[in-house]
Amino acid sequence: MPTNAQHRNYRKTYKTPRRPFEKERLDAELKLVGEYGLRCKREIWRCQYALAKLRKAARTLLTLDPKDPKRIFEGAALLRRMSRYGLLAEDELELDFVLQLTTQKLLERRLQTKVFKQGLAKSIHHARVLIRQRHISVGGQLVNVPSFNVRTSSEKHIDISANSPYGQGAPGRVAKKRAAAKAAAGDDDE
Repeated sequence: MPTNAQHRNYRKTYKTPRRPFEKERLDAELKLVGEYGLRCKREIWRCQYALAKLRKAARTLLTLDPKDPKRIFEGAALLRRMSRYGLLAEDELELDFVLQLTTQKLLERRLQTKVFKQGLAKSIHHARVLIRQRHISVGGQLVNVPSFNVRTSSEKHIDISANSPYGQGAPGRVAKKRAAAKAAAGDDDE
């Protein structure tokens, strides 16, 4: 009897640092956690791991001959992806620029950062709460993952979701309670 359970990849998505108590790195990580409103340092390590994979791909492609079909095909695909996610500008579409990417550049593309920078939230932490509480949509699609990487084409479509109390949705729990209290107070006056 076949089951319809989803298959998951239980692969690690981050890599812990080699030296756990290096003061400079600890200070730098703490600064990033505060600046981008991250939950824990694992979120930084996840970004660094993704960046390491991108850089490794670029490095292996750079070792190949410039006329090599693999380098032409996969290099173009990698650069197109970097451009789509806003990690590389139009004038930086070369494999050498992929090696110069930083963790901050990746963290800047997170939905949490974008919501704050666009002024939808009062602080970076407020942005995270809004996203987790399902108030933010990207292109009409509700997204509740703060680490969602926003494409350059979707950037202008980040908005309050349609069914959110902050948007055009039904009033929230507190608003309903206040309305009921107001109605009860109005009945008492009569």
